[in-house]
Amino acid sequence: MDLTLVTGGARSGKSNFAEKIVKENGKNIIYIATAIAFDEGMKSRIKKHRKERPSSWHTIERYKDFYSLKENNKFKEADTIILDCITIMVTNLILEKNIDFDNTSMDEIDSLENEIFLEIKELLKVLDEKKVILVTNEVGMGLVPSYKLGSVFRDIAGRVNQYIAEKADKVYFIVSGLPMKIKGED
Repeated sequence: MDLTLVTGGARSGKSNFAEKIVKENGKNIIYIATAIAFDEGMKSRIKKHRKERPSSWHTIERYKDFYSLKENNKFKEADTIILDCITIMVTNLILEKNIDFDNTSMDEIDSLENEIFLEIKELLKVLDEKKVILVTNEVGMGLVPSYKLGSVFRDIAGRVNQYIAEKADKVYFIVSGLPMKIKGED
């Protein structure tokens, strides 16, 4: 796998940079969108993202069960995959469990994290023979969340990002639209 991780803060220009990489290097492109349209704001963001993507890119909306992509003919034919974004994927996996985080045990949280890591490992395994660009938010540079769900999210997303960065051939950190390469060779 040729794996590139693009990380940075919210609205830092991560997606634009990742899409630029794909446009310059990919020919047969799959865009995996992990967002769920749960409110008007997210519906608007999704609509805007769809409009901005080239029509030649095939979009798959999915945040789990990546193994089933192996049966998708468009996926089989693709040489380049962009997934935007890992942190939204992690959020969806956390929230679908409907856990009362204020009253849950650490064992339950550990079990949840293990399930999320299984999805991440499955994703990387399925993408193994492709050129892959993953987009994620850097979650460790802000304030410490004052509520338990925020802390759980930050901890799991941070560990997921570390895991993917370790596996990645290249890692870029985006600040104010400017990329800084922090791992890999050109």
